[in-house]
Amino acid sequence: MLALSSLRRDAVLRGVAIQVLFLGVLALLVYEAVATGLANMRAHHIPVDFSFWREPAGFDIDQHLIPYSPASTYGRAFLVGLLNTLLVAAIGIVPASLLGFALGAARLSRNFLVARLAAIYVEATRNVPLLLQLLFWYNAVLEALPSPQRSLALPGHVYLNDRGLFLPAPVFAPAAVWVLVAFGFGLFGGLACWFWAKRMDSWRSLAVLPVIAFPLATYFAIGQPLGFDVPVLKGFNFSGGAKLLPEFIALLFSLVLYTAAFIAEIVRAGIEGVPKGQGEAASALGLREAEARKYVIIPQAMRLIVPPLTSQYLNLFKNSSLAVFIGYPDLIQVFAGTVLNQTGAAVPVMATTMAVYLSVSLLTSLLMNLYNRRIAKVQH
Repeated sequence: MLALSSLRRDAVLRGVAIQVLFLGVLALLVYEAVATGLANMRAHHIPVDFSFWREPAGFDIDQHLIPYSPASTYGRAFLVGLLNTLLVAAIGIVPASLLGFALGAARLSRNFLVARLAAIYVEATRNVPLLLQLLFWYNAVLEALPSPQRSLALPGHVYLNDRGLFLPAPVFAPAAVWVLVAFGFGLFGGLACWFWAKRMDSWRSLAVLPVIAFPLATYFAIGQPLGFDVPVLKGFNFSGGAKLLPEFIALLFSLVLYTAAFIAEIVRAGIEGVPKGQGEAASALGLREAEARKYVIIPQAMRLIVPPLTSQYLNLFKNSSLAVFIGYPDLIQVFAGTVLNQTGAAVPVMATTMAVYLSVSLLTSLLMNLYNRRIAKVQH
């Protein structure tokens, strides 16, 4: 027994020594590679730090959610590109999810025409490269839209032309902060009402009333502190209001339609993954087909849908980097494109860009995993 114990201890020590040696060699190789790379970049006068961050950018960006001008710094340009990327990703997730769930349900429809049309859309969209779809929508949008003088006038002072989509922009008065305060109180009251209704097993939907009533009453009580800056045609273009670039519209359309096709297949597979006996049991209890899907099938299918759905949300965010092909000023086009070309700081710029995509992807995965853990079936 002592000999066997000694042999096991020697094997463990030998394994630890081999792993330490391997890590030491790996660390040495990484150090040599980094040191050689930094030496070569310094020899060729390539920046290796972030000293350029506070230098004036010297170029304009068509779409910016925060104040920006050519006199702004490279750091400001980075923030503008990042916000533009997050904007298209955050907006795209909602319609892509809604359209995907609708298409997934349509593929399971008993109506032959509805099911076939949904199947044709899903198969055609999934099997055409996203870049081709993006270029199609981009060219279709630009070529089909009229000039500003012949803009398509939509309800609510909204105008569409080859310069973009012009919308009324909200203008907040100082008193608008009280509306936000009232919304906070309304949200707190709504949560309290929801927990009370849940405990009393009564109308939980009434909990939304404080969330709407408090800020709405405050809005009218203090004299409507919210106005709108309406776009007006002046000369050859519109001024005032908010503007969405045609590149943004084309990118959003392509991302939504492409991602929705994959979500539809995930939803279809998730619903079909629920045992048929669950639907039969719901029917035996007197539930109609719509009620059975809402209260029995869909909650169980969500446990199968959420994990692959997370991958599609991540793909939507990462696929937004294709915006560089149509000139939309996202993080890649602004920071990893223009800023990199002007400063030559390849390593800091690309390292920062990759860190941003990695961080946002990990955060999205964390949130979806928390939601998945909440709806996951607990094994006893």
